[in-house]
Amino acid sequence: MAATRMMSIIGRKNAGKTTLLVALAAELVRRKFRVMTIKHGTHAADTDQRGKDSWRHWHEGHAERVLMEGPGQRVLWERTEQESDPIALTRRYLGGADIVLVEGFKAAPLPKIEVYRLAAGPDPLFDPAIHDPGDWVAMVTDHTKYRADFPVFRFSDTAWLVTIANLAWDRAKILPP
Repeated sequence: MAATRMMSIIGRKNAGKTTLLVALAAELVRRKFRVMTIKHGTHAADTDQRGKDSWRHWHEGHAERVLMEGPGQRVLWERTEQESDPIALTRRYLGGADIVLVEGFKAAPLPKIEVYRLAAGPDPLFDPAIHDPGDWVAMVTDHTKYRADFPVFRFSDTAWLVTIANLAWDRAKILPP
């Protein structure tokens, strides 16, 4: 089995992290890579409907795990005591991925691509006083004058997705098999 690569997409709320991750995943899939993703949430996910059998297994039956299988998809609900880090989650659930794109987990020891929109906050998460610029692979922003010691792309540019996909592949953390 080949090694899995990991890259984190970070940014403030409503900066466009999901939009970038989806576009980046689609570009990497187009290149024939097995892409898997992890989304860090700030609240418990409610992916089931009250009264449905799977909901009842989880909420009324208090099952430790509920696996729902349907045509073309599978969903696992699993009770946890504490949050895991994305590397542990990848090792446990996402074996066989060529690359795992992680949305969030900004403190995780993963290379980062930051999405920074002025409307989401006055400053990016990257702070040169406390962060190593080597941990940042790139930034995509609408700030026309922002400069850094890593590549900075503008949303208004046209061909940055291909370059970011190359950077994500080349600079991703490699987990040994």
